[in-house]
Amino acid sequence: MRDLDKHPWAARGVELPSTLLLAIDREATSAYARDEESCGLLTGPAESLLVDELVPMQNRAAKLHALDPITYPRTARMYFDIDPLKFERAVAQGAERGRPVKVLYHSHLDAGAYFSETDAAATTMGGIEPAYDLAYLVTSVVKGEVESRALFVWRSDTRTFVEAPLTVVDAE
Repeated sequence: MRDLDKHPWAARGVELPSTLLLAIDREATSAYARDEESCGLLTGPAESLLVDELVPMQNRAAKLHALDPITYPRTARMYFDIDPLKFERAVAQGAERGRPVKVLYHSHLDAGAYFSETDAAATTMGGIEPAYDLAYLVTSVVKGEVESRALFVWRSDTRTFVEAPLTVVDAE
């Protein structure tokens, strides 16, 4: 699926309005208060690196853990799980509307803004590269406050996720 000409944000990073960044931060700190990672999608016009819409998703990890702690030993504080059908629907609808999903975001609680092995495994879905041409935003929330954030993209040549530009622009 890698088409970086059509999906340049998956290699070059994104631009986002400061108001959107504040909304992401609010969601991350709100999720921290619930003792869970926030998660969701960022969309924007197909013809640019801009993301201008936040699409929060429910973190199903707590429910899955409560239903079957043997199969799902980790809690929502430790990882996030998005409903795959809702994710697929959002990706398809975004493409149809000319406002593709460009970023999958989530938060880390009382940990840094890094791309973990669990994050990498989820995005590659057991394959050798990500299943979708996306960038990945991680927000670190420590003691209830946003400490840092970082955007990551996949590098095919090194088969690793690397930090990419996250450019904050003034809202118009």
